[in-house]
Amino acid sequence: MTLLHAFLLGIVQGLTEFIPVSSTAHLLITQQLLGIPANDAMFSFLVIVQLGTIVSLFAFYWKDLLNIITAAFRVIPKFTNPRDTWNLKPDTWLGFYIILATVPALLAGYLLKDVVEALFRQPMLEASIRLFAAAVLLALAEWLSKKNRDLNSMTWLDALIIGLMQVIAVFPGASRSGTTIAGGMFRGFDRPSAARFAFLMSAPVMLAAGLYEMLDVIKMPNLAQFLPLLAVGFITAAVTGWFAIKWLITYLSKHSLYVFAVYCAVVGFILLIVQAF
Repeated sequence: MTLLHAFLLGIVQGLTEFIPVSSTAHLLITQQLLGIPANDAMFSFLVIVQLGTIVSLFAFYWKDLLNIITAAFRVIPKFTNPRDTWNLKPDTWLGFYIILATVPALLAGYLLKDVVEALFRQPMLEASIRLFAAAVLLALAEWLSKKNRDLNSMTWLDALIIGLMQVIAVFPGASRSGTTIAGGMFRGFDRPSAARFAFLMSAPVMLAAGLYEMLDVIKMPNLAQFLPLLAVGFITAAVTGWFAIKWLITYLSKHSLYVFAVYCAVVGFILLIVQAF
């Protein structure tokens, strides 16, 4: 891998992490087109570069995250009075729901780490399967959902179901934003609300995955040579990720998910043809 490769992969990661077209699938496609072998170093690079999009997520939603954290600290005294415990501010409940939705994906990521890494050995086939899955989920979410709720009406069951949907994103090629946005819409949330919760709940999982993978990166024998590549990919993903979030939130307020479903289906079909021949 070269610095140019890292730069291109960072752009792909930043643009597709939040847009529901599967960032991992596109990274795998780009990796194949650039002739980069699928090995442990590449797997570590892909996970670490996701931390760049975490930075863009924090930069875009810093007010929301600050309000959630502040509200969580303020709620501690209320637990002395059970009646007050249920009269919490929406930001406090949202923080609890994010934690609840995060648990399934964290457990799946830890327990299935070896399985997930093995799937990277067949990147094109895995990417095509997950793109087709994303296409189906997005189309069904757009077609079946009522889209008449906002996050103020969220319940613990909504958070748990959306969190279970995020487990799908543990596997390579699955769209984290696509599956979680679809999960929110299946529960009746409008597109911007589903996207906002999907992005906020992705922060703990992506951060945990990146930090966990750093333990393996630190042990790499050629770490000094690998760090510049990580830095380029990280910074590029962070910058492009911020613009991707801004564009998508604006887009979803007026447009449907069908265009992303069609795109995923077309790209997945092309990959199947390439895989066959």
